[in-house]
Amino acid sequence: MTDQTADHAADTLTTAQIIASENAHFVRTYARPPFVLSHGSGVTVWDTDGVDYLDFTAGIAVNALGHADPGLAAALAAQAGKLVHTSNLYYTAPQTQLAERLTAHSFADRVFFTNSGTEANEAAIKFARKFARETFPGQHKTHIVCFEHAFHGRTIGSLSLTPKAKYQDAFRPLMPDVQVAPFNDVEAIGRFVTAQTCAVFLEPVQGEGGIHPATPEFTRALRARCDEVGALLVFDEVQCGLGRTGDLWAHTASGITPDMMTLAKPLAGGLPIGAALVTERVAATIGPGDHGSTFAGGPLITAAACYVFDRASAPEFLAHVNEIGAYLRERLEEVNSPHVKEVRGRGLMMGVQLDIDAADVVKKGYTHRILTVNAGPDVIRVVPPLIVERTECDTFVERFAAALAEV
Repeated sequence: MTDQTADHAADTLTTAQIIASENAHFVRTYARPPFVLSHGSGVTVWDTDGVDYLDFTAGIAVNALGHADPGLAAALAAQAGKLVHTSNLYYTAPQTQLAERLTAHSFADRVFFTNSGTEANEAAIKFARKFARETFPGQHKTHIVCFEHAFHGRTIGSLSLTPKAKYQDAFRPLMPDVQVAPFNDVEAIGRFVTAQTCAVFLEPVQGEGGIHPATPEFTRALRARCDEVGALLVFDEVQCGLGRTGDLWAHTASGITPDMMTLAKPLAGGLPIGAALVTERVAATIGPGDHGSTFAGGPLITAAACYVFDRASAPEFLAHVNEIGAYLRERLEEVNSPHVKEVRGRGLMMGVQLDIDAADVVKKGYTHRILTVNAGPDVIRVVPPLIVERTECDTFVERFAAALAEV
């Protein structure tokens, strides 16, 4: 079968055939709506039946530049024609160029690349444990603190830092020595961050937990306590980083810096990548063989990420996120529905607090041609591509209000 024949065969499959094939062959871990997405442009996607949807999910805060961005497509095509994969046995220029960009625009001195956000957090867990073992020998400094409603991933280590019963219970026993502290509670910090703590993991804006920003006071108090007891402060910016909040990094608003930061979702514009950014002090304790990855930081992915980073880090791009984010929040606050209790968040990372099941609103949104995702049981997460414009926000709010009115 030629490539053109294969493409044509895929194009002629019906929606029902594609869904039936998925039902027959996939492990059943996803509950999907009854349509099949085919292609997109900007903030709009189309299904195989020709129905268009405004995408205010962006692949769960991944597609920062929207769909089918011409520059990203060109960067991918150019690199694909040269070198796609080598493993980490060898140097490649795109990997180095991305690391240069990340360290030049952050607190970090060094970068470790992964394939996803959960893998970035796994790397940070290992780095924290190794740092504590090397820096405080014989002290058994192994405890890691996370916070209520946090989400750090689904692999065993990061799942252990995601304190939600529906995610954890079927997979116990999890990683030991994890302490779950109350979020944004300055007074509780001293009780949970102790001499046995090697690291504290914090999302500057909780995503899955309901779009709750950490207060500057809380973040500063964490930094001070970590310094006091010799623990590392790790910011998980997998979802909230790289321009999503209107700052390049979400922690900028707190005025302090971490020892490590994890990134992923938007970094390659829809391709799988993650990164753990670390200071030299942490990196100095990590040596050859301590960690690794076959695929991570490959030349195709990092070439794409260089393009995305250059776009997303530009001052005019971040100004756009702040301007449109303020406008969208204003429009959402105008929605006349008894079900809306609060609109919160920063930049283009917002949560709409409801008094009803968010899943019902997401489902009803499909009939009004909008894609949304929940953040917990009663919050709609509003995370459109960062290129969204006012007119698209207006249309989204109209359709969202209509969906609410029918639930």
